[in-house]
Amino acid sequence: MSTETVDERAGHRRSLTVLSLTTLSGIAAALVSATLASAATDTIGLYPLAGAIVLQLPLLRLLGVDVEDFGVKDNLYVAFMTFSLWFVTWAILLTTGASL
Repeated sequence: MSTETVDERAGHRRSLTVLSLTTLSGIAAALVSATLASAATDTIGLYPLAGAIVLQLPLLRLLGVDVEDFGVKDNLYVAFMTFSLWFVTWAILLTTGASL
């Protein structure tokens, strides 16, 4: 650990911040979708997902992540991770019949 440079630690911290925010945003969007939509076919359940994806970059800026360096790959990663966690969480909520 003593051989790590400051740049490696900053890159690791950046990765953890992006990963944490995308996963928590996906779960939060699924919880909101579960409260708004009554069934899996309701398209209103997609709006929280879209909102969570759109709000990611401003939130990352507030958390100190330099999003100006984000390329297409980084933006697709944010969108995919948010979608994945939203999909899995909402599917579990729909399958179990949980009401919020």
